[in-house]
Formats: sequence, C-alpha cells, structure tokens
Amino acid sequence: MHAAESAVHPVHPGSDEASRRALIDEYRRVRALSEQLCEPLAVEDYVLQTAVEASPPKWHLAHVSWFFETFLLRPYLDGYRVFHERFDYLFNSYYEQTGTGFWPRPERGLLSRPTVAEVYAYRAHVDAGMERLLADCRPERWPVVAERLAIGLSHEQQHQELLVTDIKYNLAYNPLRPAYREDLPANPFAQPAPLSFTALEGGLIEIGAAGDGFGYDNEFPRHRTWLAPYRLANRLVTNAEYLAFVEDGGYRNPALWLADGWTRVKQDGWQAPLYWGRSDDGVWQEMTLGGPRALNPAEPVCHVSYFEADAFARWAGKRLPSEAEWEHAAAGRPVAGNFVDDGRFHPRPAPASAEGPAQLFGDCWEWTGSAYLPYPGYRAADGALGEYNGKFMCGQMVLRGGSCATSRDHARASYRNFFYPHERWQFKGIRLAEDIR
Repeated sequence: MHAAESAVHPVHPGSDEASRRALIDEYRRVRALSEQLCEPLAVEDYVLQTAVEASPPKWHLAHVSWFFETFLLRPYLDGYRVFHERFDYLFNSYYEQTGTGFWPRPERGLLSRPTVAEVYAYRAHVDAGMERLLADCRPERWPVVAERLAIGLSHEQQHQELLVTDIKYNLAYNPLRPAYREDLPANPFAQPAPLSFTALEGGLIEIGAAGDGFGYDNEFPRHRTWLAPYRLANRLVTNAEYLAFVEDGGYRNPALWLADGWTRVKQDGWQAPLYWGRSDDGVWQEMTLGGPRALNPAEPVCHVSYFEADAFARWAGKRLPSEAEWEHAAAGRPVAGNFVDDGRFHPRPAPASAEGPAQLFGDCWEWTGSAYLPYPGYRAADGALGEYNGKFMCGQMVLRGGSCATSRDHARASYRNFFYPHERWQFKGIRLAEDIR
C-alpha cells in the first residue's frame, strides 16, 4: 500500500507511567499481529516475490523494523547498537533523504539472505530497544517520540495488509493453488441484497481530518468543498452483477473503457477480475486465501483495477463516487465492518436488508473517481518522513474505506488510500453513484 508515511497529526499521549505502559502494550499488540499473520507460512513462502508491486513476507517483517530503528532508535535511544549496518540499504523502501540508498524493489525476492531466522532476530532486537526507549525516554524527547511511534504503528498496520495481499498473490501464482489456511470459513451462498440508492443533499461540506486523532498529512488540511446532490449505492457491487458485465462482453467493448484501460485489457489479456477463472467443467471460481472456491454471487467483487471499476460503472449507466462524496456519506458513521481482526481474509456479502449505505468500512477498498492530489493548502513536511507522501501525488487514484485485510483501528472516514489505476492485487471493489438531475 502506498498510503502516506509522512507527517501526522496525532493526539499526543501523556508521558506518565500509565500512558507509557499503554503505549508499550499497543506496540506489542501491533508487532505481534505481523508475526501471527506469518504463522501459516512455510519457510519457502517468506522469500517469494511474484510481482513487482508485491514484496516477500520476509522483507515486510524487516522493513517495518527498519522504520523503528531508523526513525526512533538511532536518533533517540542513547547507546543503541544497530543490528546490522547493511540492513539500512536492504530494508529501506523509498526514502532518498536517509542517504543510505535502497535495494531495487523488483529484486527483493532475489535475496535468500538474511535468513528468515535472522529477520526474526532483527525484530526481537528492535523490540527490545523500543521497550527501553518507551520506558525511559527523556521528557524533552517524548513529544517527537510519541509522534513517530504513532507513525510507526500505523505504518506496520499498512504492511500487515500488504502481507495478506502479497501472500495471496504469491500463492495464487502457484498452479497448485495452495491455501494460506485450509480452515478459513466460506461465506454461505445467497442472493445479493437488492441494489438501491440513497439520496444525499450535498451542499457546502467539510472533508479531511479534524485533528482530534491520528491522521496522515494527506488528510489535512480540513477544508470546504461543494457537492451537488447525488445518490450513493446501498452496498458494494456483487460478483453476480460483475459477472453480468463479463458475460455481456464488457472486456470486448472498447466503448466502455478509458484509453489506458483498453490498452491494459489488450496488453495483459484481462477477461475477468484478478483471481477469477473457470474450472475444468466451466464453473466460475475465485482464488481465495482458503484456496479456490466457487464464485459466490452475493460477495462483493474484488481485485479489480480502477479501469475495470470505471468501465463497469459506465456499462451500468452509473459512475464512481468522488472521494468527497464518499467521505460525506461516511462521516459520523461507526467504523464497523469486516476487517483483518475478524480473521476471515475475504469480503462478506452485504446484509440481506442492507440499507444505504452499508459496507462503507471493511470488505473492499472502494475506488473513487478522484485523482490523488493534495488538498488545498497542503504542504509536505521537511525531511525524510515528509518525503513519501507528497511525491506520489501524481497518476494515482483515491480509494476509501478499508478492506478485509485492514485493521479496524486503522480505518477512518478521512483516510485516503491511493493506487495506480491498473493495479488489482489489493482487495479493491466498486460502489456506484449517480447524479440527481
């Protein structure tokens, strides 16, 4: 995921003993989940990288540790001893201003060393340092340490989502179609909840983070924007609805596609969403983290690119919502849904009585029709921590809401995720919108 790793506006926790213990507990909880997500893996799985946009699980585990070591332990823990000097180069992602350079992203899967055992030893070394830092940090350092810790924990949650999606991509590449976990529950087959649209008045609204909790800098500043009245679908587009698009020749009709999207269809041979295929007897199947399963008509369609989402919306006579429309509809609603915390690792159908709009959080990231650009008045922070976000504000599209691979406490109405329009390997789905004329 490319979501911002730069300046944040967290609520600073206190520096008293109880607050520090709570932070240590939160640090332990987040760090433990990364390793729990890797427990079903064989050692061979840790090294795989089957696409440029995916990374080996071993690299994710090391990179998030590098983040804490680079931005917290080196500058703020007196007497800290780095685990390995060359890890700065191997496990940096994109940060040019650290001065260390970084190993090319497409070649992360070419390195057998350091071993998986060494990476786990690295994590333990960093964890021990972080516990010392959080327990004994000098008062004058605490505000910046607390802010960088908030970034580091959110950053690790981003990579937990990437662990899930990259593991899925790697396993799906294998013709044996192995399962990540054989015991993952399947959703019961059912008819999709009826599709309907909720009318929203729009008008002069405010979007962006309010500053009363953690937020990345790309969520700021909060600002006013104008929305014409619109309608938003009560749920995500289902497999059944998308299959109708496929069977109606949607991937063969250039009139439905943006020019770059049609180029991708021809160039990459797209005929259906990523992970869809037919069994030997012609039945549509979908690869899941529980292995191949028959396509469930009521589940949200996922693993579609922006190009596919836009083409489907045009075929359906609708459009994608803008990110401002999406946030306006989600504002004030509880962050409830199907997240990685639920341990299903797959989208669930909307409730049969879904009233709009349901499924705003969890299940699938929702493509919007908005380009990923800075909000009015945005300014990237100075230094390496401000480097990542602003320099990617070109050529990508915004997604909202989180997915079944996102942590529940990582999602919020103002969160702006962003990907290139051709990318499909994340849990990305479609919600339709329409104008009120």
